[in-house]
Amino acid sequence: MITITVKWDVKPEYADDFMSLTQEFTDACRAEPGCLWFDWSRSVENPNEYILIEAYKDGEAGSAHVNSEHFKKAMKEQGQYAANRPKVISYEIPQDGWSDLGEIEMPEDRS
Repeated sequence: MITITVKWDVKPEYADDFMSLTQEFTDACRAEPGCLWFDWSRSVENPNEYILIEAYKDGEAGSAHVNSEHFKKAMKEQGQYAANRPKVISYEIPQDGWSDLGEIEMPEDRS
């Protein structure tokens, strides 16, 4: 699985509308056959910061994503919303979804 995390520092004038401005791209990415998830979050401390967490089932799916027409279009258009170049972390790991956080104590662990 390939996981990608992108940190966006959005220009203040676009921050409140950023989700609607990127909705078409989000919907197209989520519809890709190899997309496992494509989720946005907004910082509770900085209203101009958004984090995108996305995952694809394998390198082939990741390649299809970055070579898609909607990705190319978004990369040409979405820079206008960014206060600076978005930051990214991307890596491939040998699993196919989320793992449980083993360190947290859950109520059922105490019984």
